[in-house]
Amino acid sequence: MIHFAWPWLWLILPLPWLIRRFFPAAKTSEQAALKVPFLEDFSVAQSQQASQSNKPWALWLAVAAWCLLVLASTRPQWLGEPIEQGVSGRDLMLAVDLSGSMKEHDFIVNNQAVDRLTATKTVANEFIERRVGDRLGLILFGTNAYLQTPLSFDRKTVQILLNESALGLAGESTAIGDAIGLAVKRLQNQQANSRVLILLTDGANTAGEVSPIKAAEIAAQHQLKIYTIGIGADEMIVRSFFGNQRVNPSRDLDEKTLTIIAEKTGGRYFRARNTDELKKIYQLLDELEPVEKDKQFFRPRNELFFWPLGAALILVALLSLIRIRWT
Repeated sequence: MIHFAWPWLWLILPLPWLIRRFFPAAKTSEQAALKVPFLEDFSVAQSQQASQSNKPWALWLAVAAWCLLVLASTRPQWLGEPIEQGVSGRDLMLAVDLSGSMKEHDFIVNNQAVDRLTATKTVANEFIERRVGDRLGLILFGTNAYLQTPLSFDRKTVQILLNESALGLAGESTAIGDAIGLAVKRLQNQQANSRVLILLTDGANTAGEVSPIKAAEIAAQHQLKIYTIGIGADEMIVRSFFGNQRVNPSRDLDEKTLTIIAEKTGGRYFRARNTDELKKIYQLLDELEPVEKDKQFFRPRNELFFWPLGAALILVALLSLIRIRWT
């Protein structure tokens, strides 16, 4: 449908007629005090040099040009169909461990053994895609914690930067406390009861300036809910000089600390031993933190003013050519 952004400008449409009606015409020997485009074309008295047959054409060209200029000034727009957007108002931060232990190949994706970070990216990308209406951010941590993506509705950018992350990018150790502290800092000024941190790690806190428990207490004070995910298989077969051996690749995982962090902040701890469990955890997070709270609609707008403006300019040029011919 057509919409006029400034419809009140239609009020100036009769302006040339009003000027002609209430202001006397300038004498031929004097210069007019007020110059109005095309006003003289509305005058009954035309120059003696103009032929009688051309008077109606000039008048109608001037009228059409003026109407088109007024139409352009009202900013006509074409409104498309309403598009629904879900807006939850939730600020959700993802914190992903990039420490050296995440290179363990104990996950299966598409029937191939992959490292833990690759499995995390595969599942987390699907989770991010579903979070329509949330503002998402990304923290990457190892020996240090870094804000990779600030809170944004741009889910594609979050996915791209997550996929570009690499093992060891933030150091070989694990600073869980610093990652939580950084999330608190970035979320503390946001709306209460809408702050969520999903922290994924495969080890224990081995670096950083803040202990995970202390960081969790600070997070609880700022009403930041933390869901922790411990990632890594419980058992895998390793070939060695002495034959195949069963080992626990997650022996360094500090499940006790991760559980305390979640409980102190009102969240939950989850254990992901394989890709299927990791997918189920993210699906459960969708249920615990519903995506859609209310709905908003917007209509795409396309500006149309340049069409009547261009037509008006063409008519003005044509009118000028006719006047040149008269003279």
